[in-house]
Amino acid sequence: MLWIPFICAAISFAAVFFFTPWMIRYLRRIGLVVKDQHKPEKPLIPVSGGIAVGAGIFVSVMVYVSLRTFYFHDSGSLLLIFAALTSLLMITFVGFFDDLLIRKDKETSSGLKQWQKPLLTLMAAVPLMVISAGNTYIGIPFYHSIDLGLLYPLAVIPLGVVFSANMVNMLAGYNGLEAGMGLVYTGMLGLYAYVQGSYVAAYIALVAFAALLAFLWYNWYPARIFPGDSLTYLLGGVIAVIAIVGDIERAVLVASVPFIVEFFLKMRSRFQAQSYGYWMRGKVKTDYKKIYSVVHLFTRTGKFSERQVVVMLMGIELVFCLLIWVI
Repeated sequence: MLWIPFICAAISFAAVFFFTPWMIRYLRRIGLVVKDQHKPEKPLIPVSGGIAVGAGIFVSVMVYVSLRTFYFHDSGSLLLIFAALTSLLMITFVGFFDDLLIRKDKETSSGLKQWQKPLLTLMAAVPLMVISAGNTYIGIPFYHSIDLGLLYPLAVIPLGVVFSANMVNMLAGYNGLEAGMGLVYTGMLGLYAYVQGSYVAAYIALVAFAALLAFLWYNWYPARIFPGDSLTYLLGGVIAVIAIVGDIERAVLVASVPFIVEFFLKMRSRFQAQSYGYWMRGKVKTDYKKIYSVVHLFTRTGKFSERQVVVMLMGIELVFCLLIWVI
């Protein structure tokens, strides 16, 4: 059965690769486009590519379940897989509803209100809560594991899903950034989960990695489609699912440090500051006097191009993902 996850990952890649161009045309036709802020002409780019990535993951999981059911007659862990998939699909559609609210000037998505986002993403945690997914023992960095009992399904799971979805959504706005960083942490966390024997979490990370790899072909600079909140919410859901299903909360917490830092930096501006800047002679520049985003470490100088900013942030994420093996 070792070959099944890789076959399903290839299916995930192919589904996203061939579905995304159709999605680009469809989103243009319905007018779901926003301006690319870091280009001199600010072209209108379709937004909400997370639907394509979610579709690829869905198709892959259905093939996986079918093979397990009809070929190997093995139904073990399928309940857990279905609960995880349901959570991911629910959170993707919450992000899609957020993407539907576009400002009239097409500058950006106006989005849901701040209080609506955690409330709606909370619903995506319910499938994992009702089956009591994961282990009530969680590992704390530099400390031993602790048993949370009923607090785990009733508090940790919903808080983990809500926080993960919204923290990934904060560090976004550059061609290839969300998918690029997603490749780094899904790949590394998937490998870590496999080494730890958490095969369901490793499989989910693998098919997400394959889907993101295909999507990045269209999202890399210059982007032909934006991920939108549908993808950032989905990626946050993937992080939460890997942590909960794989019982690797400590590793996920370490890998999420850049997003946690982003959360506190955005808090300084009362969540009003934007990560994106503006184009200036081929570079990206922001005029904030204080640092309200990890991105501002590079864009305040006006010395780096959009691609360089994205690659450096992927490098930062890689550093923290490597730390999961030693912390």
